[in-house]
Amino acid sequence: MALLFRSILIADDEPSIRHVLGLVLSELGYEVRTVADGEEALRELSARGYDVLLCDVRMPRRDGLSVLRQALVEHPSLTVVVMSAYGSQEQALEAVGAGAYDYVRKPFKPEEIVFVLRKAEERERLLRENRRLQGAGGAAAGENILGESEPMRAVMRQVERLAPVGTTVLITGESGTGKELVARALHARSPRAAMPFVAVNCGAIAAGLIESELFGHAKGAFTDARTSRRGLFSEADGGTLFLDEVGELTAPAQVKLLRVLQEGEIRPVGENRAEKVDVRVLAATLRDLGRLVERGEFREDLYYRLNVVNVRVPPLRERPGDIPLLARTFLTRFNRELNREPPVLGFGPGTEALLTAYSWPGNVRELENAMERAVLLAEGDWISPQNLPERLGFPPVRPATPAPPAAPVLQPSADANLSLKRAIRDLEESYIRAALRRTRGNRTRAAEVLEISHRALLYKLKEYGIDADAEGELG
Repeated sequence: MALLFRSILIADDEPSIRHVLGLVLSELGYEVRTVADGEEALRELSARGYDVLLCDVRMPRRDGLSVLRQALVEHPSLTVVVMSAYGSQEQALEAVGAGAYDYVRKPFKPEEIVFVLRKAEERERLLRENRRLQGAGGAAAGENILGESEPMRAVMRQVERLAPVGTTVLITGESGTGKELVARALHARSPRAAMPFVAVNCGAIAAGLIESELFGHAKGAFTDARTSRRGLFSEADGGTLFLDEVGELTAPAQVKLLRVLQEGEIRPVGENRAEKVDVRVLAATLRDLGRLVERGEFREDLYYRLNVVNVRVPPLRERPGDIPLLARTFLTRFNRELNREPPVLGFGPGTEALLTAYSWPGNVRELENAMERAVLLAEGDWISPQNLPERLGFPPVRPATPAPPAAPVLQPSADANLSLKRAIRDLEESYIRAALRRTRGNRTRAAEVLEISHRALLYKLKEYGIDADAEGELG
């Protein structure tokens, strides 16, 4: 899946931490900058827009929690992850209460930070999707399940039967098959359609925060909890709560979820009294919960409470007849979203055959990404096989333009500025300008020539203040 976050600022007074995290995250495609103290972090945040701040607690001149509070006042959409070698549960709760997404104890492996970022991205993606669908109207969201094959007709027959009742439904299927769309269809066709539909990815919630996230907390429940907070069950009251990847819940979280399913009430952290809620729960998983029960990793009683009725969403390889319909739908959508003028009209010879013959291990989500790429790369009225990913079996025709010349070996003079960082920036900027001139300002082609992502090129253009169209005219 494409990165949702683009730019990350690392604030830590340990050079080794800055170096290792900078290397790892840059390799994954993030734009990374590092600073050594809290004051410098705040200045950098004000100078440039960042998606994520990775912030140590103990730093010179200004501590991490103080940076966290001011940063979120000035940049409310910033995602902050706090790091510390002196951590305690109280300090973690204080950081989260002040607005941090998560808290990571040192020493840690870089993969732990990457995992936290992936969870934060998934949470942000769901929040954006919820906002988008609320703006478009909840009922319309239920109409987005596409498929004329018999497996999908069977799914829709189940949806029609189950939507009017309040039964808990477990939706199973591989990643990318559209389990959330089935949940939205169940909600949109139910008597609760006018009430909230709230989706949450259980794997994207830090283990220590699940209780506050789902049930909320009272003012003063823990350090820095200056205000009370409604949980997701309260937000979904009267409507539907969709628990995606429910198999990722920890054992304590499973106990709390079982109680609310049995009693129909929640108790926010720090509250003495329980609150009644009227919520229909839909859950989804790509894991085999029955096997997890056998291994003792999932509560058997919770499994039976969730799995009252099972709806299995078939993978795309089991319904190849739906692929052309889905592909055409994505084509229409990306023509609009990418402002294609003139729009791509359809598929050239052999293209649909390649789409239908491929097994699509990433399912509908993989097809969606492939179609976005194809619409971006199509140079005429039709999508050709060359515009599809190579894994579909048709290698694209490479442009006949020669590769950029190898960078010259520079021998600085004795009195030259020996800043390696400055030299790399100058060289990077010159290559970007050269690529834009060669491709007449075509950003997509320029990114291919430079062998970087289109997103990374757009970020570099903004960073260096380069006008792609103006550079193209010089080519």
